[in-house]
Amino acid sequence: MMEISEDQWATCWLDTLGLGIEQKYYDANGVHTRCIEAGEGLPLILVHGTGGHAETYMRNFGELGKHFRVYSLDMIGHGFTDKPDIDYTLPVYSQHLLDFMNAAGIEKAHIQGESLGAWIVAWFALEHPERVDKLVLNTAGGFRSSPEVMKKVHDSTLDAVMNVSTDSVRKRMEWLMYDKSLMTDEMVEIRRRIYAQDGMVEATRHVLCLQNMEVREEYILTPERLGSIQQETLVLWTSHDPTAPVEVGERAAGHIPGAKFVVIQDCGHWPQFEKPEEFHKVMLEFLTPGI
Repeated sequence: MMEISEDQWATCWLDTLGLGIEQKYYDANGVHTRCIEAGEGLPLILVHGTGGHAETYMRNFGELGKHFRVYSLDMIGHGFTDKPDIDYTLPVYSQHLLDFMNAAGIEKAHIQGESLGAWIVAWFALEHPERVDKLVLNTAGGFRSSPEVMKKVHDSTLDAVMNVSTDSVRKRMEWLMYDKSLMTDEMVEIRRRIYAQDGMVEATRHVLCLQNMEVREEYILTPERLGSIQQETLVLWTSHDPTAPVEVGERAAGHIPGAKFVVIQDCGHWPQFEKPEEFHKVMLEFLTPGI
């Protein structure tokens, strides 16, 4: 009889067994917004990247939920949240995050973003500093404009949506990983079902507006903008991030007053998924020092 490894059994359900996890919808100023949440304590909001969704953080609710009320939402234009017919620029995302916090009754929160999500939360911290406690920028987008990376993100994401299949989605998602074998069949299937929704092609075109150089350059996180971030900030990078080398993250962290910079080794673009134990250790040391 063939043995099945523990990794082959990995599912979102196993990652959340025993938790008081909830899927909710909020009216964020007219945008029907999906959120997965669990835990007790001060609020911690987790924001996904380009083409992502709330399940990006399913491996993190258990550990982080011991210390915080954890919220992972589908941002506007993503997942099962509404997808209005507009380009999703940084001010649009920032307003949606503000509207979500108001709808959920969250006055102030620690906020972590990954990739595009990190770009969003940095922009949000600049626009609404009074609503952010500590800030975590995880393998952040928006620190630079690399035509090669922008084309890769644009083409692979659009292909996965326009030619939606298990293979096309898996190709897009394995790109996020250093150890590609750790991308589970279940996570691929979750995203395949999201990408197969009606209206996803047009919504994805709106999401990918930030891969247009002219649009992107308007919102890039310049040294001046980074230098204006007021919150205590952690910049988290990985040794094998496919979007930018370690030096990009380290240089950006150097522009943020007092920022801490940490690198997780042998990991790709999704440390929260690929190396959850190390991700939790880094997060908790920063957010709750002394525990």
